[in-house]
Amino acid sequence: MRTKQKLLFWNKAAVISQEQPVSFENRKRTAVTEAVRSMFNRNELKSIGMMLFGTMLMAFAFYHINYVNHLSEGGFVGLALLGSYVAGWSPALTSLLLDIPVILIAWYFMGRKYMLKAMLGALSFSLFYEWCERYSPLVIDLQGSLLAAALISGILTGVGAGIVIASGSATGGDDILAVILSKWSRMKIGSVFFIFDGIVLLLSLLFMPLKETLYTVLAVWIASKFITLITQAAAKKKLPEYEREILQPKPAKTDVGLLPIPKPATAYVTYLPISAKDTKHHVSTTRVKKSSAAGG
Repeated sequence: MRTKQKLLFWNKAAVISQEQPVSFENRKRTAVTEAVRSMFNRNELKSIGMMLFGTMLMAFAFYHINYVNHLSEGGFVGLALLGSYVAGWSPALTSLLLDIPVILIAWYFMGRKYMLKAMLGALSFSLFYEWCERYSPLVIDLQGSLLAAALISGILTGVGAGIVIASGSATGGDDILAVILSKWSRMKIGSVFFIFDGIVLLLSLLFMPLKETLYTVLAVWIASKFITLITQAAAKKKLPEYEREILQPKPAKTDVGLLPIPKPATAYVTYLPISAKDTKHHVSTTRVKKSSAAGG
C-alpha cells in the first residue's frame, strides 16, 4: 500500500515538474501579448491619429501662413522662426533641440507615458514642418491682407494645438509647460499659452516690424481661444484617466474649516467641511476619560 502511494506521489511530482516550464512560458507569452494590445488598442491608436492630424495642421499653418507671410509665432516655435529670420537656422531642427530638455521635465512631472507621447508629437511636428519647407508646392501669399493671414493662422494653430493636447500629447516645450502650469494652477491652458507667446512676441519686437508683430498677437489670441474651447470640450467626454487629469485644471482653493462631530459609541471623530463664516459656531468636543484618581 505504501509502495503504491509513493509511486503515485512521485508520478504526480514528475508531471508537475514537466508542466511548470510550459505554464510559465504560456504566462510570459500572455503577458507580452497583453502589453502589446494595451499599447495598440483602439483608443490609443485613435489618440495617436488625432495627435498626428493636429501636428500636421500646426506645421501647415506655421510654414504656409506665418513663415511665408513674415508673421512670427509665440512659444518655442516662435523662437525657432525668430532664429530663422535672424540667423537662418532651420526652424524644424531648432524647435526640436529646444524641446529636448522640456520633454525630460515632462517625464518627471507627468510620467513616462506622457513623455513618450510628447516626444512623438514633437518629432512628428518637426517632420511635417520639414516636409512643408522642402517639398510642398503650395504658396499662400497673404502679405497684402495680413488680417486674413492672422485669422487663418489663429484658427488652424488653435484647432491643431487643441487636438494635440486633447489627445494627451504635446508638440513642443511650450505645450508641455502650459499643460504642467495649468494642471497645478487655476489658469486655463489657452491663457497660459497666451502668456508664453506674449513673452516671445515682445522679444520679436527687437527684430521684426511692429505691424507684423501686432498681427501675430491677434493670431496668437485667436489660437488661445480655440485651444481653450477644444480642451474644455474634450475634458467633458469620456477620456482615459491620465488625459482627463491633463486637461482639467486643479480646482480653486476655498476657505473651508472643519467641524468635528464626535460619535459617543466610538473613539473616532468625523469631520465635515463648513464655511469660514460659520467658524463662530465651531464646536470642539473632546472625549475625556474620567480617572479614578480624580474621584469620579
